[in-house]
Amino acid sequence: MTLGFAPPTATSLRSPSESASRLARMLEPAEWAAAGIPLLSNPREVVSGLHSRHAPKPATAVLAILDHEERLTASASFIRRPVPADGWEFRNALLAHLRRVIPHDLRRRTPVRTAVLLYCREGDERWTEEDGAWMWGLRDACTLHGLRCGAYITLTRGGWQVLGEGRGGRRPSSDSAPLPLGDGPAELGLLTPRTASGATEPLRRAAAR
Repeated sequence: MTLGFAPPTATSLRSPSESASRLARMLEPAEWAAAGIPLLSNPREVVSGLHSRHAPKPATAVLAILDHEERLTASASFIRRPVPADGWEFRNALLAHLRRVIPHDLRRRTPVRTAVLLYCREGDERWTEEDGAWMWGLRDACTLHGLRCGAYITLTRGGWQVLGEGRGGRRPSSDSAPLPLGDGPAELGLLTPRTASGATEPLRRAAAR
């Protein structure tokens, strides 16, 4: 697995202050990993299931809501607008789709559902500023909709990766054909969620098949 950071995408920024604001609305992998994001017990099944349902191509975001047993409750996909990567813009897009597919849980004392974001993009598995903006946007949208913020997953030609955890696999990828639903690992099954506390290392050792 390649480690490091990809060079930032060239964008046209209006001013230094706008650039600073935009950079403040993104999260780096270390910040994400330290936030206690719940770990998926079987990320490959989740990724395969979402890939089968939405067949994402580059610049497609797939938003999934899982219940407390990691069963898929609702999902939506949309194409990223061709604007500079900004967590505020991404937050608004995610929030709009959350409102369309599932009621909010703001009246609950603690969240019972988790939102997971799969983003299909060009490039390799290294973190980019665009990823950081999606992470910021997902976390903020979950807070505003009363959900637990879950995993952020990238899908590229090289495969998929759960950023901030170091787990990933070669299939599915942005180039692979979706499997029919119910065909082996493509179906989202009954999975037990785990939190990052005390579980990161064993899960990192479990390489994706």
